[in-house]
Amino acid sequence: MAEERKARDWRNEGIRIVRGNNLDLNTPQTLGMTRAAAITHTATGAERLWAGTVKVEPDVKTGAHHHGELESIIYVLRGRARMRWGDRLEYTAEAGPGDFIFVPPYVPHQEINALPNETLECVLVRSGQEPIVVNLDIPAADDPETIDWEESDSFHQQP
Repeated sequence: MAEERKARDWRNEGIRIVRGNNLDLNTPQTLGMTRAAAITHTATGAERLWAGTVKVEPDVKTGAHHHGELESIIYVLRGRARMRWGDRLEYTAEAGPGDFIFVPPYVPHQEINALPNETLECVLVRSGQEPIVVNLDIPAADDPETIDWEESDSFHQQP
């Protein structure tokens, strides 16, 4: 068994720390938000995950977009995120500090800072290294349906 384990150079192939003041703004952007990459193949050697931050200024909404085949997780640090999604952005839900948002592949969506005086700050993790951002020009529904996950979340309800 010892022969099967190859000695690794853990000093150079181990833990990587990317300082908050060294994030990379050279990543695809969407109108209304600022994405900054932290965990990328170039910065850390990561092969299957991408992570960074996203900021949306007070009372601003982003352009509609999707991330192709990638799954995304958004963790809200500060502020209030109002998400709209669907072919016409016809669904909406809100998340606050400590909440996680899961965005499946190809889902058209839009982030909105629901607060007029506080920047929305989030951590973003994606399931791949490719920086896929497909900005969309789609009409938005006038009266989106509000989804309340506490009432409608059949996935977590007891049988």
